[in-house]
Amino acid sequence: MNHASPDNLVSERDLSKLRWRCRRGLLENDLFIERFFQRHETRLTEFHAEGLRQLMDLSDNDLLDLMLARKEPADDLDRPDVHAVLALLRTQ
Repeated sequence: MNHASPDNLVSERDLSKLRWRCRRGLLENDLFIERFFQRHETRLTEFHAEGLRQLMDLSDNDLLDLMLARKEPADDLDRPDVHAVLALLRTQ
């Protein structure tokens, strides 16, 4: 990963890697994530990408709970980039 500014847009190469990493085993998660990329991929910054990477470390069920707002980020996930990405993921 490059050491770009958090405000820099994600490169096409990094965006492709990020999309691949976001593939999930649970259909509901895939639907949220696909909609997220359709709406926001052209303006995703490194800040958003890092938040998304943090979320992708979760199990499918934990991720779904966060996206459905059944839970809020806690502990290591209680950080601005994760909250920003969740807000975008939760947008109808």
